[in-house]
Amino acid sequence: MAKIAHIDLGEFPLLLAPMEDVSDPPFRKLCKEQGADMMYTEFISSEGLIRDAAKSLIKLDVFEYERPIGIQLFGSEISSMREAAEIAEKANPDLIDINYGCPVKNVACKGAGSALLQDIPKMVAMTKEIVDAVGLPVTVKTRLGWDDNTKNIVEVAERLQDIGISALSIHGRTRHQMYKGEADWTLIGEVKNNQRMHIPIFGNGDVDTPEKAVALRNRYGVDGVMIGRASIGYPWIFKEIKHFMATGTHLAPPALEERVSAARKHLEFAVEWKGEGMAIRETRRHYTNYFKNFPHFKDYRLRLVTAETAAEVYATLAEITQVYSAEGVVLPGTNVHDVDVSAAPCDF
Repeated sequence: MAKIAHIDLGEFPLLLAPMEDVSDPPFRKLCKEQGADMMYTEFISSEGLIRDAAKSLIKLDVFEYERPIGIQLFGSEISSMREAAEIAEKANPDLIDINYGCPVKNVACKGAGSALLQDIPKMVAMTKEIVDAVGLPVTVKTRLGWDDNTKNIVEVAERLQDIGISALSIHGRTRHQMYKGEADWTLIGEVKNNQRMHIPIFGNGDVDTPEKAVALRNRYGVDGVMIGRASIGYPWIFKEIKHFMATGTHLAPPALEERVSAARKHLEFAVEWKGEGMAIRETRRHYTNYFKNFPHFKDYRLRLVTAETAAEVYATLAEITQVYSAEGVVLPGTNVHDVDVSAAPCDF
């Protein structure tokens, strides 16, 4: 049974990774409906929060149906991160998560995200300030190290646990790797099986099929897995993994009606959250993935991403249902390698 402090997550929880421009409330709602056990906000700039930047403040929105939900913060200055954590706590999440894993240039080159992997004493000091400043559990998401010569996650995990974090999520790549190559779970397993460790350890990286989730659980003993890219446009991955773990059998890929319904609900939730204009613009990036590998879809995709009103989108979705149902198209499943991640640079 995995628990983050007092938060009971069940026997083997599936976590939705915090992803910029992806894991907003509309998408989180879809993932929750499909079985995600723990979710996080998009990562939020500490400097943006303390300066009341609208883009940062709106990311603090959390809803009761999402619980348990964590607010994830990133930044380079200890004082700013402490103040941002105090602001985030007032939004009433279940925990505060610190991002020490984002590898993208405009984050790492400013000393935030994975850049802290080059200064472990500062990482530890920053984490302790946040742990001491808030009354909520504090968790961390990070990577194996900065590069192949600094894979020090076993030591880092011990030091972070010693100053009070309640759980650790580890992406099985270095910052230098970005998202290339295969994730290496060997060191994640070493952290989990280190006798000094007693907090939950969640593994992240390339969890894109039910078989892989079960194999990683069995081989490395992690307390749960965090899923990023494989969920983009395919929130059903959570339900499929849970079904496979329970029965050893596969669910059929979601039917056409389910995919269209998900795309429609995504837009409906977004309109309700932030208004029609912004909702239409921000959901455009998801349509390609909801209908990935559909034959002869180019014209429909163009209509979906150029629609100016929700009514236009809904009409196009209705036509997609009618046309593809009549043609009897065999629908594809998905895989992390099939997913367009260009809109989601960080953090998986």
